[in-house]
Amino acid sequence: MNTVIINGIKIQTDSGDICVSNGRITIDGKEIKVSNTSNVKIEGNVNNIQVTGNLEVRGNVGGDVDAGGSVTCGDVEGSIDAGGSVRAKNAKQNIDAGGSVHIG
Repeated sequence: MNTVIINGIKIQTDSGDICVSNGRITIDGKEIKVSNTSNVKIEGNVNNIQVTGNLEVRGNVGGDVDAGGSVTCGDVEGSIDAGGSVRAKNAKQNIDAGGSVHIG
């Protein structure tokens, strides 16, 4: 089970596909409304994730990451597209960042 934390609000999920955009969180087609989604933290692994703000994944990403802000995460199987800096343990595909990139 994974825990998604958005500005201090904890959401438990078994899902790996998460989209956070315009104050809406969609996990496996179920929408959860949160007023502010500028900081997203996930404790556990996810498949694909899209957020409009900053992202921290305390685990690995099995697919792609798309973030409007900075990204901190473990291993990423897919690509990373970030508006800010990227810090990842390992990335297997492309990284597009608006800021610095640190791998390792």
